[in-house]
Amino acid sequence: MEVVLVRHGQTEWSRTGRHTGRTDLPLTAEGERQARAVGEALRGREFALVVSSPLQRALQTAKLAGFEPALRDDLAEWDYGEYDGLTTPEIREQIPDWTVWRYGSVGGESVEQLAARADRVIEELLPVEGDVLVFSHGHFLRVLTARWLGLAAADGRLFALDSGTLSTLGYERDQRVIRSWNVPVPG
Repeated sequence: MEVVLVRHGQTEWSRTGRHTGRTDLPLTAEGERQARAVGEALRGREFALVVSSPLQRALQTAKLAGFEPALRDDLAEWDYGEYDGLTTPEIREQIPDWTVWRYGSVGGESVEQLAARADRVIEELLPVEGDVLVFSHGHFLRVLTARWLGLAAADGRLFALDSGTLSTLGYERDQRVIRSWNVPVPG
């Protein structure tokens, strides 16, 4: 069994470094191109389960890639609360050493709350017989990966993840591993 992760294509806020949590933005033209390229890269591959965040940037990526996913609220991006739409330098004007991994966000989710959502997703995926395809968001997929590996959720900070990329989680013998990470798709 492999779990193929797709970070949604580019949005205006991801392009400009703004934290995009629950603000429901569409893809840019480049994001649409990335989504179609993901579809080409996955063409002919069989999946026992295809799931997506309900936020339009993930769902639009899935559909442009040629998939009709089941929606899972647990796959939504980190709720950044009052920091939604802000860049890290803007937040650091108030908290100089701020990272979402250390401080979370005012009025949003903690890293522990995100971990609980990621753990629920993993529990759903483990019994699936066959490969799984997941369309979601940068910070959420990084936490999901950390939890897949048995790491603390905040260790997701170690896994840089670009828009419109493919990553694969799987096994080496009985050990959960990363099979590939942050792979750009040509197109």
